[in-house]
Amino acid sequence: MRPTTSPPRPLTGLATMLDADSGTSRSPHAALTGVTIDSRNVRRGDLYVALPGHQAHGAAFAADAMAKGAVAVLTDRAGRGAAVATGLPVLIVPDPRALLGQISSWVYGQPAHDIQILGVTGTSGKSTTTFMIEAGLRAAGHTAGLVGGVEIHAGGVRFQPTLTTPEASELHGLFALMREEGVSAAVMEVSSHALALGRVDGIFYDVALFTNLSQDHLDFHKDFDDYFATKTRLFQPELSRAGVTNIDDRYGRELLDLAKVPMTTFSATGDPEAEWRALDTRLGADGSAFRVVGPGGVEAEARVSLPGPFNVANALGAIVTLVEAGVPLQSAVHGVGTLTGVPGRMQRVTAAGDDFQAIVDYSHKPGAVESVLRSLRSVTTGRLTIVLGCGGDRDKGKRPIMGELAAGLADVAVFTSDNPRSEDPLAILATMMEGALRVPQHDRAHVIIEPDRAAAIGLAIARAGRGDVIVVAGKGHEQGQYVSGEVIPFDDREVVAESIAARKESTESRKH
Repeated sequence: MRPTTSPPRPLTGLATMLDADSGTSRSPHAALTGVTIDSRNVRRGDLYVALPGHQAHGAAFAADAMAKGAVAVLTDRAGRGAAVATGLPVLIVPDPRALLGQISSWVYGQPAHDIQILGVTGTSGKSTTTFMIEAGLRAAGHTAGLVGGVEIHAGGVRFQPTLTTPEASELHGLFALMREEGVSAAVMEVSSHALALGRVDGIFYDVALFTNLSQDHLDFHKDFDDYFATKTRLFQPELSRAGVTNIDDRYGRELLDLAKVPMTTFSATGDPEAEWRALDTRLGADGSAFRVVGPGGVEAEARVSLPGPFNVANALGAIVTLVEAGVPLQSAVHGVGTLTGVPGRMQRVTAAGDDFQAIVDYSHKPGAVESVLRSLRSVTTGRLTIVLGCGGDRDKGKRPIMGELAAGLADVAVFTSDNPRSEDPLAILATMMEGALRVPQHDRAHVIIEPDRAAAIGLAIARAGRGDVIVVAGKGHEQGQYVSGEVIPFDDREVVAESIAARKESTESRKH
């Protein structure tokens, strides 16, 4: 995710800007054309930034970086010895991670300054909303870019991401590539990890959007208050010019008192206190239509092709963000309406003629599970089934909550493995079941435990009846399952499609 060419920048200029110490007695002369923190990704002409790590200091890999073409090393005092041993020019700063955004921006010639950048933060809806905003930017005539956990777009160039928000060194390289590709405006997901770890340092957002907040990432943040406080950093003048917030969400409303930039409010439920509202909403199995009403009585008819009231909220947030960024309302509404789907987000796998619906969704946190099930209930004429697991080595507190929501809102809940990582899948399922048992028996879904995810999906599809809706939740667009240190190829969409094909074959066999 870098430009094909990058004008060389003098290491002496970087040393002066940072007021950095030279790690050697030699003058730090080198011409820099890139920057990376991963020795495996070094290209010729790179500055290798050696950071302290959990298991080893990045300076331990400085020789590997040199062998791949690094021309200089920047590190802290703990990494000085290994860096100097390479014979490369070395710069020493107290905290290299804290300066990584500034360094990367400088090396690539401040590419983010040449692109209008919109940011989206919150717990749920970030990916879908960024795709909607990108569609609106294109409708307004922009060559658009997108940075998120599902895909990364640099105009016509596409990548598969490894993080929701890339590291600062990769992010600035990506914006340099976007500039090279003629991108004029871009939208990106801004995760709480990115804000806490400085991954977005050196980026300034023209408009930042807050979608909602519910329990997630409490394995990283010390508590929920810390999680929310981290999100609010995006709405300070160092990072953004203006903000947009969803006041249907409690925390979106609280943000109004904490943000230090001008804020614009929206409500998908038509709250009269909001500046922008969705009215006359018509929900359907294949999407929703609604009327957008804004300040001064301005209005437009809008449509979103993704089902559920939460996608009305996502669409309205996208439209308001686009308008605040200077996109005409009609262009914003038209662009959002052209989006037919997002990989792994309420993605329908069944085909025309099937008498049930099978949907794959990324919902892997309590708020998202609740929203998806409530939304699908409104368009389900038969039974509502959810296939659900919880990830290992992550926030354990949400497991019983998700189990309780699944058992309380679905007719059938098939509990299975998600990404167990280093944990025992059966122990995770037991915790989910603890939550399910909180639901009174007469209100509880029929709960089935099947640890094998493929078998669980197959079971749910095989049991489907006319009018049923099955949602396979948790992994969405992911194409692998993390089990005991390995990544096993696994795509929910492919497994659902295979299970549907097997069901049809079985049905045909019985007929004959």
